[in-house]
Amino acid sequence: MLKTAEHLYLQIADKLEQLIAKDVLKTGDKLPSVRTMSEEQGVSMSTAFQAYYHLEGKGLIESRPKSGYYVIYCARRLPEMPKKCEAAKKPAEVTVHEMISRLCLHSTNNDLLKFSSAIPLANMLPTAKLSKAMIQAMRSTDATGLGYEHVQGNEHLRRQIARMSILWGGAISEEDVITTSGCIDALNLCLSAVTQPGDTIAIESPAYFGSLQLAESLGLKVLEIPTHPVTGVDLEYLDKAIPRFKVKACLFVTNFNNPLGACMPDTHKQELVRLLEKHDIPLIEDDIYGDMYFGKERPAVCKTFDKNGLVLLCNSFSKSLAPGFRVGWTLPGRYKEKVLQLKRIRSISCASLPGAAIAYFLENDRYEHHLRNTRKTLHTQYMRHLQAVTDYFPEDICVTRPQGGYVLWIELNKQINTFELYDQALKQKISFAPGRIFSLQERYGNCMRISYGNPWSKQVEDGLKTLGRMIKKMS
Repeated sequence: MLKTAEHLYLQIADKLEQLIAKDVLKTGDKLPSVRTMSEEQGVSMSTAFQAYYHLEGKGLIESRPKSGYYVIYCARRLPEMPKKCEAAKKPAEVTVHEMISRLCLHSTNNDLLKFSSAIPLANMLPTAKLSKAMIQAMRSTDATGLGYEHVQGNEHLRRQIARMSILWGGAISEEDVITTSGCIDALNLCLSAVTQPGDTIAIESPAYFGSLQLAESLGLKVLEIPTHPVTGVDLEYLDKAIPRFKVKACLFVTNFNNPLGACMPDTHKQELVRLLEKHDIPLIEDDIYGDMYFGKERPAVCKTFDKNGLVLLCNSFSKSLAPGFRVGWTLPGRYKEKVLQLKRIRSISCASLPGAAIAYFLENDRYEHHLRNTRKTLHTQYMRHLQAVTDYFPEDICVTRPQGGYVLWIELNKQINTFELYDQALKQKISFAPGRIFSLQERYGNCMRISYGNPWSKQVEDGLKTLGRMIKKMS
């Protein structure tokens, strides 16, 4: 019965949300009373109230004492979307580490209001259940987890990952999986397996700064591919760029990429796989945000359409479950033996207990329940942050509309330098990610990335108000 009631209130809330998004229900419109909604929908008053409470939490409606519920959200009032970036003229060396180092230095300062960290906060994580899973791992793992595990990784964990692959259309076994120490370790191993120092790789633009740092550490050149904030990488440009710039590999985040939040349509993913097969170019696919979707179903990955083993899928549980456990994995396809060899040389194996604990957590089917709650929370926080940015920032901004993930990408007036803004914001105990660190081409200096991983609160709202005032003073 509980599941049925939950399903009903979400159905009602979804219908009303669609009417609000389509501007059928406009800002200021009064909604039917809880009693009327209950009678019209044939549900209990409790279910009708839950639907309204759900929409109120997203910031779409508000309750006015002794008056009822009113619409406060207006889709037409939202800022414009950013445009697709311009193409880079040539590959570039990586030179943004100084800015990134400053950002990382402040990431551990708990006195800051951090709009810079695209990770779940502790109160969004199933801490107690993970603790129980860790105790179970200690009791069940050989030598209490003190010994080395197999270089390919914990077999129990690999089996659970293989079982999860059905969600994105995969049909794999534990023998296809290699565990890693987080997603960045998986990306490192896979990039190392398919490139040599001096090679050129294609990457999105703007791109996650961690990927730029990784390219630097491997001695690679980076070609930034124009990326649309909704549909992702420009495939037509990529097709022409591969032979022109002698691209040896691609590194793309196809689902809710960081920092744009773009999600490549599944048809585009299929086209991308065909394109890379034509050029015989491997794709390192980072799907770390794929489970953080706001829609009805999980988007596919390029690996879904990979028939020749050219896609090296990388992922971890850092954005969804346990950032500090550093448990990641890869499906390296035809490059499995090379990746295993590199892992054996560089780290021998992963830490035993964190992987075993995650495996037990997954085995008990707790993960999907946790993800459902996390996705609801993130969607609510996204809506709240988007509306606050709309209300408090200048009117001439452009803001993305991600359908998953953790971040908003905001384009400000060209005269605003967001790295200068960053320094000023630190004095107000606020941090965000300046746009300049997401490129090698001296661009995005007027852009910023804001994380909506913070639970909505007065402190968060006041922080966005403060940022908005500072930007207006710089305009």
